[in-house]
Amino acid sequence: MLSFQQPWWLLLLLVPPALILWQAARGRHLEAVIRFSSLNLMDPAHRRSANRKAALLRAGKLLMVALLAVAMARPQITDVVTETTVEVIDIIMVLDISSSMLAADFKPNRLEAAKVVARQFMLDRPHDRFGIVVFAAAPYIQCPLTHDTHVLQNLLSQVSIIDKEHDGTAIGMAVASAVNRLRDSEAVSKVMILLSDGSNNAGELDPTTAAELAAQFNIRIYTIGAGSRGRAPYPVNDPVWGQRMVNVEVELDEETLRAVAEITGGAYFRATDQESLADVYDQINELERTTIDVHEFQNVKELYGWLVIPASILGLVIPALGGGIMRKGLS
Repeated sequence: MLSFQQPWWLLLLLVPPALILWQAARGRHLEAVIRFSSLNLMDPAHRRSANRKAALLRAGKLLMVALLAVAMARPQITDVVTETTVEVIDIIMVLDISSSMLAADFKPNRLEAAKVVARQFMLDRPHDRFGIVVFAAAPYIQCPLTHDTHVLQNLLSQVSIIDKEHDGTAIGMAVASAVNRLRDSEAVSKVMILLSDGSNNAGELDPTTAAELAAQFNIRIYTIGAGSRGRAPYPVNDPVWGQRMVNVEVELDEETLRAVAEITGGAYFRATDQESLADVYDQINELERTTIDVHEFQNVKELYGWLVIPASILGLVIPALGGGIMRKGLS
């Protein structure tokens, strides 16, 4: 951005046009020093050459005045340099993909609703690193910690319900797997968001022991219990009627999920539909704020030197031309 530190000096720019007008008016009233009975006695080409040289000298003087006026106004170009410091939070999304996540109390089902809300949560936090762990009877690393939003979204979209052979709910093992991914993190805050709709029924490690391990590495766990209260519609394959919906009991171990969160200094939330699930992620978003420090610096570049140098050159050249070369050309 161009600015002037002493803009009042720009008033001197009125001097050159004022001098031009004054000289024009004065010239009409002055009498020549030498009178000729006829202009025919003077060579027209010589007269035109003399007029051009005189005009050139006047223009040089006026340009010198204009350059000095702008230089004294101290023109500057100011650039604003922004330095941003972001305290990154590393977040592992731990997502249940057991068959119970097919329940249709969330639309179209619990897993797809959880993926939609998780995707938006990631997009709302562009500065943080995310990883994805999915689990059923065993945990699987879907995506390691990364800043690459495109990779995250692509791998999240590929998450699907586990096959029957590996069905189950190993919450403790899933927490331990996520701890293994976060323990060496140097982030200012390490967070795990665990979403499940069942109770721990698989794996060699119980959830509370895994939570104690997470606490040793200063990993905070937010747990989300997904499922309506009472009964929920669940798709089954009927050999006679084909696939149909039946109401099944929601077996959600809220006590264990709450204990896991409390051990690590996190919090437990219950989501009974997609809207309440989105509200839960909004609350977590508020609890885990990324610190962004922005510092602005001004880079100032003085421009007067670019004006003073040509003005100085003109100040040396014009007297030499007026007193020497030009005068010889006029004689």
